[in-house]
Amino acid sequence: MDRLRTLSFAVAFFGLSVPIVLLAPVMALFGQRAFRRWVLFWTQYHAWCARNLAGIRVRVEGAPLATPALYASKHQSFFETFELVRMLDAPAVVMRQEFARIPVWGWAARRYGVIIIDRSGAASALRQMMREAKAAGAAGRSVILFPEGTRSAMGETPPMQAGLAGLYRAVGLPVVPVALDTARVWPKHGPMRPGIVTFRFGAAIPPGLKRDEIESRVYAEINALNRQAAL
Repeated sequence: MDRLRTLSFAVAFFGLSVPIVLLAPVMALFGQRAFRRWVLFWTQYHAWCARNLAGIRVRVEGAPLATPALYASKHQSFFETFELVRMLDAPAVVMRQEFARIPVWGWAARRYGVIIIDRSGAASALRQMMREAKAAGAAGRSVILFPEGTRSAMGETPPMQAGLAGLYRAVGLPVVPVALDTARVWPKHGPMRPGIVTFRFGAAIPPGLKRDEIESRVYAEINALNRQAAL
């Protein structure tokens, strides 16, 4: 049954996603605001498919801020990359540079306003990332970062990657840690499963903390649901 749900979701979501992405250059002609509405339509369709075809429900604890913030989120599945964009009303997303090189998709992502992170550590690339993040905040957009840098299974706590502390200093915005447990229903390997997933928005951490403190606080909070699952 889980494999049938997974197949139904894949056919419906990815089937329509192809024309949605291919139409992105056309939608971009109507301006960035219209283009972001197009992206939000895509995320809303993803949520519909997840709920009605895969049986995935979302529970939210806490709430996003009403003003721009830097959201540092756990990363366990493909699901939250769409769901957080929908919840946060088209924020800027920090994305690994290899994704931005995908034909059409990469162009559309840049047009949307993603922030490219180069984890090779080149100084010029890091400065460019900071400038883009600062510009997003100044334009009234929130920024999403997955500071562990990769998807993990329930219970896994990979180390923090470079980038969080630098972005935190550059944007001068509060950081909101986001814990989630999407791997319960969408594991790295195997079919999707029906169930309820939790998105927990932690208390905002104000600007101005030192690197070790901001990293340790964020790391602890985004892994909060993992600790509970282990009890």
